[in-house]
Amino acid sequence: MSRVIRAALFQTAWTGDKESMIQVHEQAARDAAAQGARVLCFQELFYGPYFCQVQDKAFYEYAERIPEGPTVRRFQALARELGIVLVLPMYEEEQPGVLYNTAAVIDADGSYLGKYRKTHIPQVQGFWEKFYFRPGNSGWPVFDTAAGRIGVYICYDRHFPEGWRALGLAGAEIVFNPSATSRGLSRYLWQLEQPAAAVANEYFVGAINRVGVEDLGDNDFYGTTYFVDPEAQFVGEVASDKETELVVRDLDLAKLREVRDRWQFYRDRAPGAYGPLTAP
Repeated sequence: MSRVIRAALFQTAWTGDKESMIQVHEQAARDAAAQGARVLCFQELFYGPYFCQVQDKAFYEYAERIPEGPTVRRFQALARELGIVLVLPMYEEEQPGVLYNTAAVIDADGSYLGKYRKTHIPQVQGFWEKFYFRPGNSGWPVFDTAAGRIGVYICYDRHFPEGWRALGLAGAEIVFNPSATSRGLSRYLWQLEQPAAAVANEYFVGAINRVGVEDLGDNDFYGTTYFVDPEAQFVGEVASDKETELVVRDLDLAKLREVRDRWQFYRDRAPGAYGPLTAP
């Protein structure tokens, strides 16, 4: 029996200031809801530039409390108004000097469900994230929402299979991976790793990437946001590699049972043999 969820992803370029960036995303939420979407995920660090291209403590000011801060409160009201689940990738301040790369999850009634904190933090040219973020300590939560069971992985996390599997074991049906990834560095992996994760873990993946070159560095963010199903098939077209775009697609969650009945990956796991994988 079909179980279709209309889901959305939004990729965009930096507008130049936080308030206008938030307004662009508010309009995207309204547009997604008008098209019947029940869940929408934004790109990594959605209301700012990708400031990790430089190491400058001035950008600590972008961090907010979650959920007590103004941006979560603002989007809670919008989610309630529109009846849509929102995934908000943000810069989180737990306390002064304790900062995380985090996604807050808001249900369609505006209630705050919880957060995921990015686990794997890169420190390479153009991606100086250890200057800004502690490694996440949230584990890999799955959120029961009005649009199904939602998980979140963030950008660099996608290179590590363990979290993908943890989300599947916890019952995720859709996993969102909001990202800021550059054309010269990772393009060859973008349409390889996440479809492979969808197949290996038998769920849908929504992969989001921002677009454009920002004035903080040379990173060329190449968009190409997409949904992929558990058979590694793109759901509709992949988004533009240059333009702002709202991607709205119908995901039939009944396909998960079909695929899991065919490929018994969860039955045939051998966790007793995996001990060496957790050795430092």
